[in-house]
Amino acid sequence: MYRWFTFETPLGWMGLVLNGRMVCQLSLGYRTASAALRSLRLDKNHHPPAEPASEPLVARLKAYASGEADDFRDVPIDTSHLSPLGQAVSKACRRIPYGRTRTYGQLAAEVGHPQAARAIGRFMASNRVPILVPCHRVVAADGRLGGFSAPGGVAFKRRLLEMESRDS
Repeated sequence: MYRWFTFETPLGWMGLVLNGRMVCQLSLGYRTASAALRSLRLDKNHHPPAEPASEPLVARLKAYASGEADDFRDVPIDTSHLSPLGQAVSKACRRIPYGRTRTYGQLAAEVGHPQAARAIGRFMASNRVPILVPCHRVVAADGRLGGFSAPGGVAFKRRLLEMESRDS
């Protein structure tokens, strides 16, 4: 059973889609609830909106957005749409500690494909569950931040990294 939520945080409005306890989508950084809702890929299988206060993950995401450290590694995510390489990248990215970064090349080497840094970048750009798969912690070898798909792009990525570096 799919449930979805929109809720306001210090990082803007977020949208969350769950199938049971598994997270299917997470969007963040929107100015309005309706913008966060539009960012979700909802279809006829998604039930009407659920009350955010009833979902423990919403409370954790709000705390994270307020600057509280959380790695979310215990949160189950849906990776069924990913290739085997995508699943390996997702798993490796989730191991990047809060407040730390890795390069696209380091992540590629960690999953056994050291020449696949560009492919890692494409995977990060299509990440359906940012924060839970912390793609914002992956940067270019020369220190550039690369891209970020949330509203505000690289500036938002910088904001997340600065927030995490204060607490690590």
